[in-house]
Amino acid sequence: MNPALVWFRSDLRVRDNTSLVEAAAKGEGVIGVFTICPEQWLEHDWAPVKVDLLLRSLRALSAALSGLGIPLKILGVPRFRGVPAALAALAEAEGCPAIYFSREYEWNEARRDEAVRRRFESEGREVHACDDSVILWPGSIKTQQGGDYTVFTPFKRNWLQTLEELGEPAVLEVPPVQAKLAVESDPVPTEIEGFQGLTREDLYPAGEEAVQARLASFAEARIGDYASGRDFPGEPGTSILSPYLALGVISPRQCLAAARACAGEGSEVWVSELIWREFYRHLLVAFPDLSKGKNFRRKYDALPWEENESAFTAWCEGRTGYPIVDAGMRQLRATGWMHNRVRMIVAMFLTKHLLTDWRRGERFFMQHLVDGDLAANNGGWQWSASTGTDAQPYFRVFNPWLQSKRYDAKGDYIYAHVPELRGVPARALHDPEKLRRALDQRESDYPAPVVEHAEARLRAIATFKEL
Repeated sequence: MNPALVWFRSDLRVRDNTSLVEAAAKGEGVIGVFTICPEQWLEHDWAPVKVDLLLRSLRALSAALSGLGIPLKILGVPRFRGVPAALAALAEAEGCPAIYFSREYEWNEARRDEAVRRRFESEGREVHACDDSVILWPGSIKTQQGGDYTVFTPFKRNWLQTLEELGEPAVLEVPPVQAKLAVESDPVPTEIEGFQGLTREDLYPAGEEAVQARLASFAEARIGDYASGRDFPGEPGTSILSPYLALGVISPRQCLAAARACAGEGSEVWVSELIWREFYRHLLVAFPDLSKGKNFRRKYDALPWEENESAFTAWCEGRTGYPIVDAGMRQLRATGWMHNRVRMIVAMFLTKHLLTDWRRGERFFMQHLVDGDLAANNGGWQWSASTGTDAQPYFRVFNPWLQSKRYDAKGDYIYAHVPELRGVPARALHDPEKLRRALDQRESDYPAPVVEHAEARLRAIATFKEL
């Protein structure tokens, strides 16, 4: 037999996996492989909580593949530059005439994939790449002039129209069990040097069954209220599927199919969030500098960002004196995840109130997020900083006091993550003067605000306006 090689990356699943299905259809058998690249992951600021979920998901994937008669090989390659040779050596050793994988769109990942293609084709092996991390592949959505969209709303309109023309994408079945090969699976490590830290198996179970159950529960119980409930961080209004989308334990096609099976505004809004995810991936391909820490709006390269280390540390530790900001940062550090509304609040606070370079916040997020994803993280940070595509205008600066009053009026979210504020009346959480009076009565060590909102807002607007 001449088994095909299926290179798993951010598609750690057997359901709806195009590479796996196409390789299995060849009928010569399949060998799975995953490359662990710790030095590269450290350089890309992967969080320990994300790597922990990845390793647990790999073990679940290995068990699922074993049930199909497919071994999973694990290759330790410190950096991406060593991947082509390592994969080629495995293909040579096992007699694999072809490799199958799903494209990744970040700059370093795309260069790695191209190097693998060149290496395999130079040795006479076939290369089959697909686009499984998106529903509509980058380049498929163009303006009337043939350019790339930089504004979300027309992109979404074209995306929906294109999907209607192409038809709903099929969710692929698990391939049939194959005859067992004389190849043994490699053990998946339980940890990787350099990524010791937060692990939350209680919050993020591994395996496709657990993720499918989470999707089904969301679709059945919460998607109907998603349009109205998604902005309230103290309520369970979101799916929390982003960690699994980032690792590909679930596919966007599966999410779309679940949403389409539900009628109503909630499902439509959730589909919009899936399209936002695709929008940022299309942008990574169209504008490679986004993968290199560049402002999308290059005129803001001249922004005089401040380097106030004490204020940045206060932000990182959730000690800014703004309860909603501190709750978000503490949720991130304790769970590896943060509610999306709060992500926008804390990101705008860092970039506008503290005038801190968005890249510092982007990096801190990546170093702590279980759903760390360059496209979405970069897109969200540049949106908040007003340096990105279709970004929030620089003169719109969130007032954290009003944001918490609007979206956490009873203080449930703040109380959950800032325990020293429990017992403070909810109305005081959204007003700096009332909060200080309440804290003085309690002799609390909760800090005073690191900046005053009105002054910080005017300073940010003036700084941006000068450019």
